[in-house]
Amino acid sequence: MEQQELVEKVEIALDEIRPFLQSDGGDIKLLGIEDGTTVKVQLQGACVGCSVNQMTLKSGVEMTIKKHAPQILEVINVEP
Repeated sequence: MEQQELVEKVEIALDEIRPFLQSDGGDIKLLGIEDGTTVKVQLQGACVGCSVNQMTLKSGVEMTIKKHAPQILEVINVEP
């Protein structure tokens, strides 16, 4: 799969989860994809200081991204 196609699939996944984050005053931004397997994102707004953001990242964001792009092995949050 080409990088651009992979980015599009990840963006679709983020668009799927974004309304849940926004309902809590947060958001998420795709920073990039490394080696076609690692997605780097940045949680924003209320998500930055949220105590459950690692759980949200693993169970929500990572799971949704893997559903759209199974080759992704991990999702990393880069602190602002």
